Amino acid sequence: MFNYKITIQYDGTQYAGWQIQENATTVQEVIIQSIEKILQEKINLIGAGRTDAGVHALGQVANFTTTRELDLYKFKYSVNSILPSDISIAKVELAEENFHARFSAKKRSYIYLVANHKSPFFNRYSYTLFFDFDQKKLNDLASALIGSQDFTSFSKVNTEVQNKFCEIYEARWRRQKNFFIFYIEANRFLYGMVRAIVGTILKLYSSDEGINNLKNIILQRDRNAAADSAPAKGLFLYKVKY
Repeated sequence: MFNYKITIQYDGTQYAGWQIQENATTVQEVIIQSIEKILQEKINLIGAGRTDAGVHALGQVANFTTTRELDLYKFKYSVNSILPSDISIAKVELAEENFHARFSAKKRSYIYLVANHKSPFFNRYSYTLFFDFDQKKLNDLASALIGSQDFTSFSKVNTEVQNKFCEIYEARWRRQKNFFIFYIEANRFLYGMVRAIVGTILKLYSSDEGINNLKNIILQRDRNAAADSAPAKGLFLYKVKY
């Protein structure tokens, strides 16, 4: 068997997330259908991360096995010719036999875009807030996230995951022209975690005790203690490291 690793980009606006589910169109489903049409055989496509409805990806990674040895360039071209315009296979590689897109991953990173003024070209991919944030203050808040902690307060309530500990290696904001960009990298993320973190940071921004409040929210291990999640449209799965 040959094990292939693919790097994927997609606009998640029209999809109910990555993972296949009944009565909804998902990114995973569309890619599987396209690959199976090319290979003329059933495949099991394993994704590195299960992005939520409306969330985008710049560097989603997946793998599948097949009995056929593929011409990588031809395969990539053929699949992209079938896929809709909002999904693209950016790279195809032959992987080691034991490579697993999800379990082999060491680090994952996301970015979240906040636009500071209205534009029809920003609306689909960012959260618009008419506010000029102070980058240092945002980064002071983000620093409270660093390290290995229980992030139950930022996880959706109905989840099968029992272990809510994640190790966050980086969490920082930077300004680039009309955007404030939040970057976060960790060994793993809980369901809905990044959007809940962004929503909470933005809510605590105006508080004089923002950092202490954020630390307290983490310690409470209660989703009700944190703020509402930021909209899905501003979130991108940025990169998966192996």
